[in-house]
Amino acid sequence: MRVNRISRARSRTMVGLSVAALTVGATSAAGPAAAEPAAKPKAAPAAAADCSAAYKIEQKLATGTKWTMCWRYDSYAGLVLENVSYQPKGEARPIRVLTSAKLAQIHVPYDDGSVEYDDLTGAGFAQGLMNMAPGECPGGTIKTVKVPDGDPQQPNVKGLCTTTRSRGHAYRMQGDTANKVWQQQGKDLLVYTVNQTGWYEYITEWRFQDDGTVNMNVGATGSLSPSDYDAGDGRGWPIGKGAKDYATSHSHNVFWRLNFGLDGNSKNKVEQYDSVVSPPAQGGEAPRNKTTRTKITKELAGDAKNMRWWRVVSTVGKNKDEHARSYEIVPGATSTYPGRSYTKHDIYFTEYKKCEQFASHNPRNCGAGAGKSVDKWVNGQDLTHPVGWVNIGFHHVARDEDQQPMPVHWQGFSLTPRDVTAMNPLTPPALADQNGHVEEGG
Repeated sequence: MRVNRISRARSRTMVGLSVAALTVGATSAAGPAAAEPAAKPKAAPAAAADCSAAYKIEQKLATGTKWTMCWRYDSYAGLVLENVSYQPKGEARPIRVLTSAKLAQIHVPYDDGSVEYDDLTGAGFAQGLMNMAPGECPGGTIKTVKVPDGDPQQPNVKGLCTTTRSRGHAYRMQGDTANKVWQQQGKDLLVYTVNQTGWYEYITEWRFQDDGTVNMNVGATGSLSPSDYDAGDGRGWPIGKGAKDYATSHSHNVFWRLNFGLDGNSKNKVEQYDSVVSPPAQGGEAPRNKTTRTKITKELAGDAKNMRWWRVVSTVGKNKDEHARSYEIVPGATSTYPGRSYTKHDIYFTEYKKCEQFASHNPRNCGAGAGKSVDKWVNGQDLTHPVGWVNIGFHHVARDEDQQPMPVHWQGFSLTPRDVTAMNPLTPPALADQNGHVEEGG
């Protein structure tokens, strides 16, 4: 196993990134294509992922849902998933969800202001891909990855796990009598890698549920750096016996980049929904809640608020009820870090531009004055081919239980289908006629 055991000043670029690659912003990939494919401009059936068998992931879950996608490995982002499609029971063709999805940065600033890292573009995240033993991929398959700019002595790493896992109840409903309970245990496809950067090991997990939901999570584990036990200025937490060693607190600000392509078309719409609760009307029994929709027609730097949410809407595809298909972005728990301009917002929508690939310290050349971070790319451009950037932060104040090894702490978000299918895609056949208002005894 390649080990990168270096102190807080981690010399993280000592993991195989060549100077030339950093200079030109190379994103050479192990996979069918190094460049991100453009979504098809016209509506078309979302056929099987267009990649060779070695780079194709296809899984039909026990509940009948099938997920299909391509994968490649990028010299900065690590695992990239492309042409992600979902086909539940009852749908004649796969439904395209994403043109591409990947990590877009892991920004790690320390509370004492001494250092900060951009793990993807500045610290060799991709080159730290770890070999996995079969026990780390229970019941699944570990694929071999050729790591760009990696260790020339070990260019191939058994580092990509695909497996399935039960998640518990997908639903439960008591019938009209006590004699019938409708219930289904849900099944998920999991795709994940483990990348070591300094003392941390990041588990990048993509979880595809049989109900069409996609969960994107990063779990940080590994070790606390022993060279960090120097926070004598009140910005750390005592680790070990007494109050001698103080582990320096820090943040993990994780960004994901989502290039949507609902129904195989890049021209999607973005909508924001806000709800306001008012006191009961005169003579009313309860408070009132009004939800309003705002069409996002220009690039947006968005802030999460109570009862606010966003969805990306297909302009060409509808479900069997003639409702436009969409996916709702559901952020997980977050600690928004206000120290940098690009971390001050929770979500960004930008107009697609090939060079805009990483949320901070973007190595691609976007031209003079374009800026190197996602906040600089929100400049009022019309939004016709939206790319979503989701920022989930975690403020890590260490604790005794973080040693040794450190338990995984997760951060992430979900994409939830909204009107992608006319009914619950796991609806049992006996209930298939109960769509909309159902007359009793009908």
